[in-house]
Amino acid sequence: MASESRFSDVDSNGSEKNEDIEIIVNVGGVRQVLYGENLNRYPATRLAQLINCLSGGYDTIFSLCDDYDPGKREFYFDRDPDAFKCIIDIYYFGEIHMKKGICPICFKNEMEFWKVDLKFLDDCCKTHLSEKKEELEEIARRVQLILDDLGVDASENRWKRCQKYIWKLMEKPESSYSARVIAVLSFLFILISSVVMCLGTIPELQIVDSEGNHVEHPTLDNIETACIGWFTLEYVLRLISSPNKLYFVISFMNIIDVFAILPFYVSLILTHLGARMMELTNVQQAVQALRIMRIARIFKLARHSTGLQTLTYALKRSLKELGLLLMYLAVGIFVFSALGYTMEQSHPETLFKSIPQSFWWAIITMTTVGYGDIYPKTTLGKLNAATSFLCGVIAIALPIHPIINNFVRYYNKQRVLETAAKHELELMELYSGEGKIGGSKNELEDLMGEGKEHPSWSRQLKVSHSDTFIHLLSDEKHHRTRLQSCK
Repeated sequence: MASESRFSDVDSNGSEKNEDIEIIVNVGGVRQVLYGENLNRYPATRLAQLINCLSGGYDTIFSLCDDYDPGKREFYFDRDPDAFKCIIDIYYFGEIHMKKGICPICFKNEMEFWKVDLKFLDDCCKTHLSEKKEELEEIARRVQLILDDLGVDASENRWKRCQKYIWKLMEKPESSYSARVIAVLSFLFILISSVVMCLGTIPELQIVDSEGNHVEHPTLDNIETACIGWFTLEYVLRLISSPNKLYFVISFMNIIDVFAILPFYVSLILTHLGARMMELTNVQQAVQALRIMRIARIFKLARHSTGLQTLTYALKRSLKELGLLLMYLAVGIFVFSALGYTMEQSHPETLFKSIPQSFWWAIITMTTVGYGDIYPKTTLGKLNAATSFLCGVIAIALPIHPIINNFVRYYNKQRVLETAAKHELELMELYSGEGKIGGSKNELEDLMGEGKEHPSWSRQLKVSHSDTFIHLLSDEKHHRTRLQSCK
């Protein structure tokens, strides 16, 4: 046998030369012959350590492999053979690439087992691994939030428990039936307030005050006051119950809430007190400007709409594409407005008075709006307008596809993460010590849906040693989990 002849080669000191050693490894039923000349390039790896393990006895051998056949001198490993085929490339090419279809987290665990540093993983594969790790961390975070909501800390005083209950009531509609009702009411108040703001501008629905000015109908004004009262109560309750008040105040959505509420009170103060300090005309102008700020409350819908949140995130992820779009349009607007101004100067009734004035024409032409208030009258000017129109369509169409892809990718990802988090909870409850196979799913839905507090059930979930235990939720060491293996 070739391998035995190689093992018989011994140097002058009676020990085999590492470079001439040949070992046979059996990974998941796949046998492969490896040579010390290649393995010694990375001596810290597990395969390189196999070369010198024979002289250390069986304890050393079995610390590196799962089984060993001394007759065949074959090392057995109960590992993934597909991942091993990728990892073995490091000894020949100096880098590793993941094949399609292999779970990145699984592959990372395999690299750790074979003691191969992650720095040898190619950059494209590292990006895929980072995305998968972020997904698992997000799943673990969602599961942990649900577990925290289900559990009750007996050491907390009554105010802390009340604060936590109010926070769940106002911020987590999925925690209980009451929280869902409050979320629906808040959504309806936002819609009613927006509709009232629009109806208040209809002349037929306005009344004339003692000074002859048109003002909103008292009924609409009362509805507006009721909506503002609800928004104010909602904001105050959320602020009082917030676990981190500084973060709550500087949060973007909460700033929107303040801008939606503040104009009402400022207008009220100016109406009753401002007339004493300034002219009545200035007060009315200030009040009118503040009332326009009420449009900010429509953005409160983003708090209750997953679609709007997804759109916001997609736009944030597409800042580069949006920047390219604005750059294309800016260059085109400058070029075509300058050309349009120059070409139209020969016409006696030209509408292009200056290049800055031509910017408006270039904007509405390149964006295919075309109001018709400014238009070319010469042949060259019309040709320039046609060219600017075509270039505008191309410039707008180019970055749109990546933006749409970002929106679809994030929306689908959020749905998958939400489903995965619920599935993790179901499996954790199913395999927990007190969980029963029959009806466990219904019990979990009751606990999650009705907001029941069950500390013993929550503790049981957290200490469950099932194959679904999420390693990110605890510092304890467990066997490989479903989330770790992604199978």
